[in-house]
Amino acid sequence: MQKYILIVEDEPAIRDMVAFALRKAGMEPAHAADARVAQTMIAERVPDLILLDWMLPGTSGLELARRLRKEDLTRGVPIIMLTARGEETDRVGGFDAGVDDYVVKPFSPRELIARINAVMRRTHGVDSEGVVELGGLRIDSAAHRVYAGEATVPIGPTEYRLLHFFMTHPERVYTRSQLLDYVWGGSVYVEERTVDVHIRRLRKTLEPYRADGLVQTVRGAGYRFSTTPAA
Repeated sequence: MQKYILIVEDEPAIRDMVAFALRKAGMEPAHAADARVAQTMIAERVPDLILLDWMLPGTSGLELARRLRKEDLTRGVPIIMLTARGEETDRVGGFDAGVDDYVVKPFSPRELIARINAVMRRTHGVDSEGVVELGGLRIDSAAHRVYAGEATVPIGPTEYRLLHFFMTHPERVYTRSQLLDYVWGGSVYVEERTVDVHIRRLRKTLEPYRADGLVQTVRGAGYRFSTTPAA
């Protein structure tokens, strides 16, 4: 599954260079020129990672980072700050606002992609081989297989995609509508109750391995994958 990266940058030349590098690295870029547009886009589709310019028109990138860290929807989304401000006090200010990494302009596309991959490994548990490990489960994306310990978990294709999405986006609540967009695709017409059916199938698949409790129902909101027992 391609990583969806939101570039929040008001300089078109930098934005285009970053987008080109992301596409070349197999990622899906989107861009916003200011904080207002960025928040609208995030509400429609939560990115896997945000590249955030410090000096934005209107609301600064630093203030936007603080806002995103306060909201349930974006609290766990990794943020890399892009800025020409490389002093220690500036870097500390960025980390205090909740950013995960800090890239000083000018930077090379190769360095940026390396930083993105490093942050992804730390926050999503995805290694360079495309392996995701969480809650005693392991997904080998290259082999398209799921393991619980050393046991291979027999799983259907839709349940696989659902589990892969959950494990690469842990601890965040998704509505049925969002899951339909991210797992099934926005161009496919499927009723929202179909999500409930596949959630039940996924839990039944994981039950013999005592991992069904990782897929949690959040009353009135949707579903999340969490290694913390539901209250």
